[in-house]
Amino acid sequence: MELKVTTLDGKSAGKVSVSDEVFGLEPRADILHRMVRYQTLKRQQGTHKTKRRSEISGTTKKIYRQKGTGGARHGAKTAPIFRGGGKAFGPLPRSHAIDLPKKVRALALKHALSAKMKSDAVIVVDDVTSADGKTKSLTSQLSGLGLANALVIGGAQIDANFARAAQNIPQIDVLPIQGINVYDILRRDTLVLTKAAVEALEERFK
Repeated sequence: MELKVTTLDGKSAGKVSVSDEVFGLEPRADILHRMVRYQTLKRQQGTHKTKRRSEISGTTKKIYRQKGTGGARHGAKTAPIFRGGGKAFGPLPRSHAIDLPKKVRALALKHALSAKMKSDAVIVVDDVTSADGKTKSLTSQLSGLGLANALVIGGAQIDANFARAAQNIPQIDVLPIQGINVYDILRRDTLVLTKAAVEALEERFK
């Protein structure tokens, strides 16, 4: 299929061809869900920690005699049932990451691209550059294209002025082609690809 290419100023810049194997699949929600879950679990720090009974500093002297009190039999004050005691079965540092085959991850990216294409939420621009690096001028350009919530994918290198101008605009994300991922594609309303990004994706899935 062919997509129209535009400039940031809204002028026509020709067309670019994309393959149905990358942008023309029928999106599957189960594959996208598995990939989003894989990404979100992988980025969890997993540093939550509570102190167990052996890690609490406290007396181990028996708090009262074994018999005759009419209450339960207790020993050290570090027991979990006492205030200030250790936590029973509390969380420990661990990795939350799950496994997902490489082929499924690659397929999920294709389905995410196809989902955006099916909903007419893909815009191809010739390049993303900014002459002055000013947020105000870039905001007016994006508004002219109707972009208020978008992910912009550039080539291998992002123009420094463009990145600096875009970082102050809420709900606009900018990533190089190496950083394209399913989660960021789905969390934004519109996907903006440069011609270099389209060529890189076609080459990647050839």
